[in-house]
Amino acid sequence: MNPGLRAASALLATTQLLLIMDTALVNVALPSIGDDLGSGSAGLSWVANAYLITFGGLLLLGGRAADLLGHRRVFTAGLLLLAAASAAGGLAHSAAELTAARAAQGVGAALAAAAAFAHLLLLFPDGPARHKALGAFAAMGGLGGVLGTVLGGVLTNLLGWRSTFWLNVLLGLLLAALAPRVLAAARPGLPGQAWRAAARHEAAEVGPGGRSPAGSAQGPRPHPPGRESPGLLAGGTPGRGAAGGFDLGGALTATGGLSLLAFALVGAGDSGWTSVRTLAAGAAGFVLLAVFAVVERRAARPLVPPAVLRRPALRRANLLSALAQMTLFPMFFLVSLHLQRVLEHTPLTGGLGLLPLSLVVVTVAPRTGRIITRLGVTRTMTLGFGLLFAGTLWLALALRADGTFLTTVLAPSLVLGAALPLVMVTTNVAATAEATAEETGLASGLVNTSQQFGSVLGLAVLVAVATTARTGTGPAAETTGHTAALLTGAAFAAVAALLSVRLRLPGSATAPPRPDRVGDPR
Repeated sequence: MNPGLRAASALLATTQLLLIMDTALVNVALPSIGDDLGSGSAGLSWVANAYLITFGGLLLLGGRAADLLGHRRVFTAGLLLLAAASAAGGLAHSAAELTAARAAQGVGAALAAAAAFAHLLLLFPDGPARHKALGAFAAMGGLGGVLGTVLGGVLTNLLGWRSTFWLNVLLGLLLAALAPRVLAAARPGLPGQAWRAAARHEAAEVGPGGRSPAGSAQGPRPHPPGRESPGLLAGGTPGRGAAGGFDLGGALTATGGLSLLAFALVGAGDSGWTSVRTLAAGAAGFVLLAVFAVVERRAARPLVPPAVLRRPALRRANLLSALAQMTLFPMFFLVSLHLQRVLEHTPLTGGLGLLPLSLVVVTVAPRTGRIITRLGVTRTMTLGFGLLFAGTLWLALALRADGTFLTTVLAPSLVLGAALPLVMVTTNVAATAEATAEETGLASGLVNTSQQFGSVLGLAVLVAVATTARTGTGPAAETTGHTAALLTGAAFAAVAALLSVRLRLPGSATAPPRPDRVGDPR
């Protein structure tokens, strides 16, 4: 890998670290925020939920915007918006102001996350180079959660909760300042065809309305060699690649539908699954998504071409991505909760309890590419989900109200640390296997949306299971609830392991990199 690509990979992976760390920082600071702003639990829940709603609702649109407006441009804009919103959060004097800032943070994070992942797919080809880059993403994601928890505790104790927002400002501005030079420096190493494809993504060769200055006489863009179909954006119909305007109807209905579903899921824990608010928001979200499906069939240039959702490999890979997060995301929450409420750890030591898991993630993630080369994507994925099932089941059965971190959490968490990068890298590889250079934003938006909604849905379901299973109060009752929730998470992982066995990917997903593909590091 040339130095430019290495620097670009580090920048994009650090962005992933920042986005994961941000959520953990704020979660740790919430009690102090409530004390300072005089906000109750309901107000604090919206400080957290406002971010999740806008982030989940805009990931798909953010990915598509990166395809249309340029990956680097959308990436930098997202980071700048995240930094500006974080500054507003650091200056907030009421829970309402902070909630608005968190919603704006979610918008910036959605743009940055979708564009960063799309840019990574554009720079690195299928095969070992992409697997290594995705491994770095997984490592930074695993490290971000623990680092955010630890830094959140330290900064809140020493400097107050506002310092957690100002840390985001500094990091966001630093990454935004580095992005133009670092990402541009990665481009000279690309082959000629890949350079021209990448340049189109930066809008350097695109005129008003998404047309090339040469006009429509150029016809459809050449399809990359070795592909069996015209690609995601084309939807299987020749001539749809670059022509046509922006799908505003699709953007509005998709964003509105996904945001309402996120609103329903994150609020279900407080208002109840059968409350009017939850049912009305969920129903409205499904209606808008149904309208979105109709709009996409009629649009000249659809946000998500209907043909993409008929692809078995992509559809199953996104489902597996969601199932992975339905187990992993609530697991981190439940372990932290158990350490603090049952084993009486402080937020800081509770965060440090997840450090061994993160060290395993950082160790295994860079080696995931070699495991994929030896076993193949599908077998590595099945291995990962098998370890995820075993680790979650072990953790559920090991929890004791009178236990300790060493006797109940440590050993299962090490297994989960090995499972996380195997699952994350392989599901990302599978979900993006059919994406050409012109389709990376769409592929990124789809898989990021699947993962985000898997996280939100998994947390809502497992918290509901824990609440239902808990009888009475005290450590023993808490442990009963946590065990039931983790057993449910293990069931999700078992289903995913069985589904992964039947996953069939296009040949290019596991083939060696070719010189004519984007990002070949030769």
